[in-house]
Amino acid sequence: MKVLLINGSPRSNGNTSIALSEVAETLESNGIETEIVSVGTRAVQGCIACRQCVEKGRCVFNDDLYNSVYGKLNTADGIVVGSPVYFAGPNGSLCALLDRLFYSAATLLQYKPAAAVAVCRRGGASATFERLNKYFTITNMVVVGSQYWNSVHGQLKGEAAQDAEGLQTMRTLGNNMAWVLANLKDGGHPLPEKEQGIKTNFIR
Repeated sequence: MKVLLINGSPRSNGNTSIALSEVAETLESNGIETEIVSVGTRAVQGCIACRQCVEKGRCVFNDDLYNSVYGKLNTADGIVVGSPVYFAGPNGSLCALLDRLFYSAATLLQYKPAAAVAVCRRGGASATFERLNKYFTITNMVVVGSQYWNSVHGQLKGEAAQDAEGLQTMRTLGNNMAWVLANLKDGGHPLPEKEQGIKTNFIR
């Protein structure tokens, strides 16, 4: 089994990396392969609602970051998305990527376990955590919880390593995701039957 971790920070070795690495190390200790992909500092194309992905099965924009993550979703059994807090929300480049991925690759994501991680100096973690979870809860994903909301605190590079409770929360998250993956692998009930979609615009 494998879990893909997406680092939404432009700093590949910053505090978000510390938080996600704690989750990854815990997953690895449970025998689960992990890979961390960083959004980085390059500009990320946002979704333009052209809906061509409905026909093509993938986003019409052919950039390396999207292509890389899209390809890795095929073999990922679960995902963890981490972001620093910018104005009480996730990094905009990360959201630009996730908007395109979750719209074009929903079939590669549904019924897989997922978790969000927020890293902040002081506040905004809960709003960031909630925003990221919305991607999962609209895509039939299994949201994995922890002993506390998934947040780690730190401003300067490396300070997250001093947040003992935050790192414990990351380890608990890793253990919980490993437990969910093991139970999903061992079988159980078949996937729920889906009704035909109904869409309303609140006027009819």
